[in-house]
Amino acid sequence: MKILYGTTNNGKLQAMKNVLKDFDIELIGLNDLEGELPKIREDGKTPLENAEIKARAYFKAFGIPVFSCDSGLYFEELIEEEQPGLHVRRVGGKELTDEDMIEYYATLAGKHGGKITGRYRNAIYFILDEKHHYSSMDMSIATEPFVLVEKPHEKRVKGFPLDSLSVDIATGKYYYDLEVKDVSTSVDDGVRVFFTGALGGR
Repeated sequence: MKILYGTTNNGKLQAMKNVLKDFDIELIGLNDLEGELPKIREDGKTPLENAEIKARAYFKAFGIPVFSCDSGLYFEELIEEEQPGLHVRRVGGKELTDEDMIEYYATLAGKHGGKITGRYRNAIYFILDEKHHYSSMDMSIATEPFVLVEKPHEKRVKGFPLDSLSVDIATGKYYYDLEVKDVSTSVDDGVRVFFTGALGGR
């Protein structure tokens, strides 16, 4: 069975191929298709709503089984109105630079005793055919929790500003000071369980 992963990011496509390598499917991405891609307005209020918007648009355009994913950042200590959610880089209508983000989230951590505990909540929406839709924003596909602290690490990697504030819960070390850190294993397991249920005996 050929399934479309609704992404133009080849890195994400390859990562998902690795996760689903034991399934009897051929996974393709949007770059593998001919024709114009639909213009999509991702105006959902949650990662799951955005994943559904994208999956429905691609299914309508190409008519093959398709799934889309989205994610948002959520912290245990914050009330709903304060959650970054889908808008990790946009605050008060302003698009933050990397350094702006470090300053903003460090200040946020400072307001809560110097650290806040968060995780990325991931969502997936899969359309097998007109009658069979499957979705999840279950904790089994969320990343493991991590801590953002008030004092940033001196290291910076362009495009990943929050990594400078991220601390591993188990060791208390900055992620940048760990030799190896792979937070995707639990997410991968959850994705495999999701597709096992959705595809059943197919």
